[in-house]
Amino acid sequence: MEHKRASLSIEGAVAVITLTRPEKLNAIDQPMLADLADCARRVEGNATVRVAILTGGGNRAFSTGGDIAAWSDLDPLSFGRRWVRDGHLVFDQLARLRQPLIAVLNGHTFGGGLELAATADLIVAEAHATIGLPETGLGMVPGWSGTQRLVRRFGSRTVKRMSLAGDVFTADQALDAGVVDRVAPTGEGLTAARELAARIAERGPAAVQIAKQMINAAEGEDAEAALESLAGALVATTQDLKEGVAGFREKRAPVFQDR
Repeated sequence: MEHKRASLSIEGAVAVITLTRPEKLNAIDQPMLADLADCARRVEGNATVRVAILTGGGNRAFSTGGDIAAWSDLDPLSFGRRWVRDGHLVFDQLARLRQPLIAVLNGHTFGGGLELAATADLIVAEAHATIGLPETGLGMVPGWSGTQRLVRRFGSRTVKRMSLAGDVFTADQALDAGVVDRVAPTGEGLTAARELAARIAERGPAAVQIAKQMINAAEGEDAEAALESLAGALVATTQDLKEGVAGFREKRAPVFQDR
């Protein structure tokens, strides 16, 4: 059976998603996108998981981005419809998880790897991490929301430094620029993320998830779904809904009371 490109382990209230292609510096290809989508579905559907962590296998890279061998020979339509669109769909799944997501940058984080990290709510970088957007140096543009989600989360000037000028940040520089939230010693990023996850898991799970949804909506992440899901949850607590469902089941007109 083909080796999976991303694995999921669940430890109590914390899920850990690991990119498992260290020999290729966790470069992203179509099988990895499919495995990440599967991990996201399993995390979303697990009622016991309150926080998720995303990290790279090995100690050299979180992810160096899209595997050139996976996209360089695609015709333009396939590149846009399959490669770029598929990546967006998977990254949106991760960004919109109901649980908070923490990314651990345990090495090089470039291009699509940084776009993947930006789906997380909080980012921990190990001290040896390097971070950048090299796409324009290859004659292409960031394709997995590097000019959209990254701008919303890190600011346009910071993204322009990486994308237009090719700046590569160290972990400390990324912290100063607001790209990461915390720097941990090399080899200790996952430990730092677990400590942060434990603090989050101790807080009210419904409140944490709703707060994440509202904050995401404020920065333009899935605002329509957030509004409707919160409105639906509110209405679901009312006597009106109970009466409406009862009327349907009993094949009668519901009798709603004034409030």
